[in-house]
Order: sequence, then structure tokens, then C-alpha cells
Amino acid sequence: MKYEIIGDNLQMVKTTLASGEKINAEAGAMVNMSGNMQMDSHLKGGLFGGIKRMLTSESLFLTEFTPKGSEGFVSFAGNVPGRIFPVDVNGKEFIAQKDAYLCSEEGVTLDIAFTKKLRSGFFGGEGFILQRLHGNGRVFLHCCGDIIEMDLAAGETIRAETGLVVGFDSTVDYSIELAGGVKTVFFGGEGLFLTTLTGPGKVVLQSMDIAKLAGSLIPYLPTQTSGD
Repeated sequence: MKYEIIGDNLQMVKTTLASGEKINAEAGAMVNMSGNMQMDSHLKGGLFGGIKRMLTSESLFLTEFTPKGSEGFVSFAGNVPGRIFPVDVNGKEFIAQKDAYLCSEEGVTLDIAFTKKLRSGFFGGEGFILQRLHGNGRVFLHCCGDIIEMDLAAGETIRAETGLVVGFDSTVDYSIELAGGVKTVFFGGEGLFLTTLTGPGKVVLQSMDIAKLAGSLIPYLPTQTSGD
């Protein structure tokens, strides 16, 4: 498979496949494709795998694309303004937030990963169920806004707002905690929870939280008057 990431802050990825090669994508992510590209919706990982995907609030089905007879192309994009970045999972695992997955080569398996601390799930919101990407091949993830990539040394720690954590290598230790005291939560303007990430491994953050973006747009949405 060959690929090209097109655009700046409204990116899409164009993948070029040889005849018979396959790529899986999130439902609704396809932008355009060549005329010889065939589509097939299926339960990635079987029924159990599909149910586990449903637990992450993702579609039960993935769409599989295969060119027939000759080389073909298919392009994908996320549903919010942001960037796309590739992750090679050959021989390793990458943990990603539930909304980050865009598409992947056939050899990549999607699973779910539970946080190590039960408290993280019940009080951390985004932190309870994350997607685990493993197998062989390349996966494309999508972030909201710009990408911030960091390579943490062993024992090196950073803290980030939970909604801004896109993903990290499985070697990175991960936990969620309340951001300061009550005054910080209600008057400090920071997110309710902070994620602590400790290396070694790669960490990917995004500059924008889609939930905050949606909230900031609410005052500008048209409202229905009583006479309508």
C-alpha cells in the first residue's frame, strides 16, 4: 500500500492499493475512490470483536475496500477539522482514544483496552475504554486540531488534559486524576481530569478537544422562536 496525506488542517489520506490488497475504515470515513474499488461492510474480528467495538461507541461494522483487476485508490478523512498521522504497529501495540481511528491495513487488529486503574474509568470520562491497535501494518489516526508528538524517556512524565490525549505506545503508563481541588475544577478553567503519562514510549496529543469545540459553538447556533 502507498499513501499520501493531503491538506493542512482539514486533511485526508489517499491510499493506493494493488489488486487484491485490502484496507479497513471507519463507517462514513470514505471521501472518494477509483471505479474498480469494491466495498464490503463486515464485523472486524467477528461478532465478539464487533460487540467490543460497540462498547467504545464506535460503529459495530468496519468497511473493507478492495480494488479488483488492477491498482486502485480510496481516500479517507475525519469528521472534524484536524490532522491525520500514520502509526506502524508491526510487533508493537498502540493505545488510542475511541474517536481517533480512521483506517488501517488488513493486518491491523482493533481491540479494546481497559485502563489499569478502575477509578480512571468511572471518573475520567474518556479514559475508561480505549482502543488497542496491534498486529501487522499501518493504521491512520485522526486528531482534532494540530498534532503534538512526544517521545518520553523511561520514567519521564507529562500531564495533559484527558480530552487532548490521542494515543500512546502500550509501554507508556497511564492514569487519570482529578485536576486540583474543587476551586480549580469550577473556577480554574481547566478540564475536570488530567491524564498522567509516564515513559518510555511515544505520546500523541491534540491541540483541540472536540467536546469543548462543540460547547463553544452552542451560543452561535440558531434557536427556534416561539412563533415557529
